[in-house]
Amino acid sequence: MAKPPKKPVARVTPSRSEAFTILMELERSANAHADDLLRGPRVTALPPQDRNLCTTLVLGTQRWQIRLDASIRTRLAKPNAKLDPAIRIALRLGLFQLQYLDRIPAHAAIGESVSLARLAGHEHASRMVNAVLRSLSEAPKPDLTALPADPVQLAAATAHPKWLVERWLSHYGLATAQAICQNGQRQPELNVRLEDPAVEAELAGQGIDLAPGAILSAVRRVLSGDVTSTEAFRSGRVRIQEEGSQLIAELAGRGGRILDCCAAPGGKALILAKRNPQAKLMALEISPARCEALRMRIEASPYAAQLEVVQGDATELPAEPSYDLILADVPCSGTGTLGRNPEIRHRLQPADLNRHQERQYAILRGALRAGAGRVIYSTCSLEPEENSAVVAKVLAEHLDWRQISVADVARELREEGTMSLASDETLRSTYGPDGSMTILPGSFGPDVQTDGFFVAILEKLRPTSPQ
Repeated sequence: MAKPPKKPVARVTPSRSEAFTILMELERSANAHADDLLRGPRVTALPPQDRNLCTTLVLGTQRWQIRLDASIRTRLAKPNAKLDPAIRIALRLGLFQLQYLDRIPAHAAIGESVSLARLAGHEHASRMVNAVLRSLSEAPKPDLTALPADPVQLAAATAHPKWLVERWLSHYGLATAQAICQNGQRQPELNVRLEDPAVEAELAGQGIDLAPGAILSAVRRVLSGDVTSTEAFRSGRVRIQEEGSQLIAELAGRGGRILDCCAAPGGKALILAKRNPQAKLMALEISPARCEALRMRIEASPYAAQLEVVQGDATELPAEPSYDLILADVPCSGTGTLGRNPEIRHRLQPADLNRHQERQYAILRGALRAGAGRVIYSTCSLEPEENSAVVAKVLAEHLDWRQISVADVARELREEGTMSLASDETLRSTYGPDGSMTILPGSFGPDVQTDGFFVAILEKLRPTSPQ
């Protein structure tokens, strides 16, 4: 009797297998973040080519998920059917490769997605994955050259939630809303900070191609090469940190007693330590796990003697003016980082903005209680409720504090050479009437990738002398 034919062995490349695992973790846990998972040991152990593809697959699938799901539903027998998470992710991964990655052969995108479904225990559904992806492989690729003006169409075209697009249109106008959406779909640039200018030549000798940052003299954009494989990275002489994050720490300025009250992962605290070599700094972090990671990072840095890491809640700071400089880079919705953290768009709800505002308000109030000089309030949000509204509410209750101009502080940074901009002209559109700064994705033109963030600088008024 003839033996039945063997089923084909399901094979999946390491990059797709790891991308599938990460996307499943993001689906299951609201506390999982793509950026953290992609820096985890499983991904860093991959060869560079596999690591790059894994990163592209995870972030790209998350960025385009809304549009991918809409396309997939058109090919299902029951468009509103609830698919198993593993099948949804296998379909999204395959379709992302078919529609957005030109160098991936269709047979590889389809075949490995089918294998992923089989390996997840869905032999029957794997045939549906095959049929849906083969059908969609013949569909025209999306045209992203022109963005619609209608908010519903703009949201659909750029795979953003409609309610967010409507907000941005209302707050910033059509052209800016389109730029925000467009930047949310692009791979963010990798920014690094050079602790010593001499390290640039060392990195160039190891095949790392760098270009100047958009704003700061110490920032470089990584054009090519694996900076994490270099001795300079391992020793901390160059570190990965988004340029906007670095700018906030530079704007904070100088002090003798400094508090970073939401300090993890620690990049801003390290900049504050370098800018203030004689100061004593406290890095406060509420999360035990993040606090421990922060402590290990500080201990391995040249600034360990300066920086004390403490686990604690910034809303419970003692009502004593103990610090002449406080940085309050508060937890927020993160809508300025959707290109870097695309999963946010799938989790954030309108009610979350008020929830964030309540905690931001409490942290800023705590900072003003403990502050004796200057407090810097910042977020990576584009939403006014989390930004200017928080500052205005707190200042209305603390008449012994005032808001000062970020533009004036930025001018000082430019004069001392910390900022590489030749003039204020590039930043002019980022300054608000209250003296704050809001940098939006796309603020520096289509060729420069930046996250969005908000920063305001508050200063305690000196008591007036009796006449």
